[in-house]
Amino acid sequence: MSIFKNVPKIAYEGRNSDNPFAFKHYNPQEVVLGKTMEEHLRFAVAYWHTYTANGTDPFGVGTMVRAWDSYSGLDQAKKRVEANFEFLDKIGVPYFCFHDRDIAPEGETLQETNKNLDVIVAMTKEYMQSSGKKLLWNTANMFSNPRFVHGAGTTNNADVFAYAAAQVKKGLEVGLELGAENYVFWGGREGYETLLNTNMKLELDNLARLLHMAVDYAKEIGFGAQFLIEPKPKEPTKHQYDFDAATTIAFLQNYGLKEHFKLNLEANHATLAGHTFEHELHVARINGMLGSLDANQGDMLLGWDTDEFPTDLYSATLTLYEVLKNGGLGKGGVNFDAKVRRGSFEDEDLFYAHIAGMDSYARGLKAAAKLIEERILDDIIDNRYRSFNEGIGAEIVSGKATLASLEQYALQNNPIRNESGRLERIRATLNEVIFSV
Repeated sequence: MSIFKNVPKIAYEGRNSDNPFAFKHYNPQEVVLGKTMEEHLRFAVAYWHTYTANGTDPFGVGTMVRAWDSYSGLDQAKKRVEANFEFLDKIGVPYFCFHDRDIAPEGETLQETNKNLDVIVAMTKEYMQSSGKKLLWNTANMFSNPRFVHGAGTTNNADVFAYAAAQVKKGLEVGLELGAENYVFWGGREGYETLLNTNMKLELDNLARLLHMAVDYAKEIGFGAQFLIEPKPKEPTKHQYDFDAATTIAFLQNYGLKEHFKLNLEANHATLAGHTFEHELHVARINGMLGSLDANQGDMLLGWDTDEFPTDLYSATLTLYEVLKNGGLGKGGVNFDAKVRRGSFEDEDLFYAHIAGMDSYARGLKAAAKLIEERILDDIIDNRYRSFNEGIGAEIVSGKATLASLEQYALQNNPIRNESGRLERIRATLNEVIFSV
């Protein structure tokens, strides 16, 4: 029995279509720079925002109207599995992502919780086999339950740390069972409120210990997924340990974990850290750490994580530019870590939102490809730094220059002539590219 009975399969109809249940720009089989859009973008649906979010906010109860609302416990979890695979089929998305607690309810004990999880994993596996849909990544929710009030891997309570380790172990086993291509670590409560009661060194050491344990256990069971860490600067604590890409890379480098991890980067987390999404992607890319994307956007007038569907074409273009420059996302993908607004409470809104996000990223992909094919930004940057290609600049880059040799050069008192960065002209050019595809 269909859950989304009022929604047809979503197809590509082109930019002149007036059908709200159709893609205007996302054509999965259209080839861009030698690969299809589907291969480039590797879209995924987020279980938590799509099937478990109910529209609750600090000032009111949930508003969402969902077919599975009349069920509870494992029955509700099973209904969500049915909904997930119908949704994936109708929207034409190949992947999905989940936290362990998204797909199955917690029980009174860890044993009961794991038993619930086993039931839903078995059901999910059957649906995956019959549908051909795949798991982009899974992860452990170690932030919702009150036991994690002081963190999981960075808790002050060894019993909580042990519970978190058990949860990660089970998560890795689930990932293996379902063929997850990645496994994500997101430290929702891995931070602190004040140094007055915090042993930061111990907390960071323990977090690294937990990650090393996960690396070792994945090898032990033959789980070859790419490990990902997702940075976030704030919420719920003031000082999150994985503040941004640079901070997270430094942590991984410091604890000998860099070779085992890449980054799963989210647009709204980037803006909360005071960065653009393309900045975070660029930092990860030039360090060989760009792994996967959580596609969304924040409201610049609100200082919190609004997780809106991405419709900003400027950001989408620069995002996909970094992805293309990275040579793609490898095992990673584009997960819509985004939720419909509280007022968009009908089932159809889930489809409208994903269509908008997918079309935006499709346009961004085509615009980014044009930037690369025509070397628009490459030529601008190469020209701007051309002074390092010859003379004293070439000596600096090659490592031949010393402070003494550079002093001798500066003492010649040659006139210094800087050139304009032409930022306004570049932005105008970028606008023309975006709106020409």
